[in-house]
Amino acid sequence: MKAVGILISGRGSNMMALVEAGIPVALVASDKPDAPGLDWARARGIATFALSPKGIGKAAYEAELDAALRAAGCEVIALAGYMRLVSADFVARWRDRIVNVHPSLLPLYKGLDTHARAIAHGDAVGGCSVHLVTEELDAGPLLGQAEVPILPGDTPETLAARVLVAEHRLYPQVLKEFVSR
Repeated sequence: MKAVGILISGRGSNMMALVEAGIPVALVASDKPDAPGLDWARARGIATFALSPKGIGKAAYEAELDAALRAAGCEVIALAGYMRLVSADFVARWRDRIVNVHPSLLPLYKGLDTHARAIAHGDAVGGCSVHLVTEELDAGPLLGQAEVPILPGDTPETLAARVLVAEHRLYPQVLKEFVSR
C-alpha cells in the first residue's frame, strides 16, 4: 500500500477512522497548529506537521507542506476535514494522488453548508462522496458514495452527525482500495 499523508484542520475524526482502518499513514499535517487531531496522531506515534499559513502566503505555506509530505515519504494525500482550498499548483504537483471526502452526494452541493442546502431543497437523501481532487472545487472523479436518509424534522446538525458516521465507513474503504492499486 502507498504511504498516505492526511491533512486535517480540526478534531480529525475522519483521520482517526482512516488510521484505525489500517491505512498506512506517514504524516498527519494541519494548517492549525492547535488542531486536536494532531495530539491524537502524536499519541499513536504518527509523525505530524503543523504550520499556520497566516502571514506567509499560500505559495510559501504550500511549499512547506509539500516538502513535509515528500520528506515523510507520502505518495497519496487524504484530505480529512482540511478546510483550506489547495491551489492549482499544489493539485498539479500531486495530480491524481489527492483524495477528499465531501459531505454531500456530489455533484450536488459543492462547497459548504451541504446539509442545510439538501434539507432546504427537500431532498429525501443526503450522504457523502469520496473523490479525487482537481483544480475545480469538489468536481474530481468520484471514487465512492454513501447515501443517508433525510428524516422528517432533521436539522443540518442531526443530518451532519449521521453523514459523519457514513463518512467514517466509506472513506477508509475507498482509500484502502485506492492506495492498494
